[in-house]
Amino acid sequence: MSAARSAGTGSRAATAVSRPTWDEDVAWQDRALCRGANPDLFFPPQTFEKKEEREVREAQAKAVCAQCPVRLQCLEYALTTREPFGVWGGLNETERRRLQERSAQRAAG
Repeated sequence: MSAARSAGTGSRAATAVSRPTWDEDVAWQDRALCRGANPDLFFPPQTFEKKEEREVREAQAKAVCAQCPVRLQCLEYALTTREPFGVWGGLNETERRRLQERSAQRAAG
């Protein structure tokens, strides 16, 4: 549960837009290969990043993910919690959003 919801101190607006929570075991994170990698590979910088720089950074992150024994758990976590930033489970935020859109279309049709 989000800190704002559990503490009861968040505004109604903050509660209304909070992301879903992950109620499953997260012990898989201890086995994730990214734990030993540079986190800057997985998340965009605070400053402007050129398209070419982003592509190189994401390719390096995805190479780590490709070898990771918990890649699928990581991706499931990112999809369930609607993680808005970074490479999770081998997919960047745009790729995850497209995957979710396709899944929603299949479920509706």
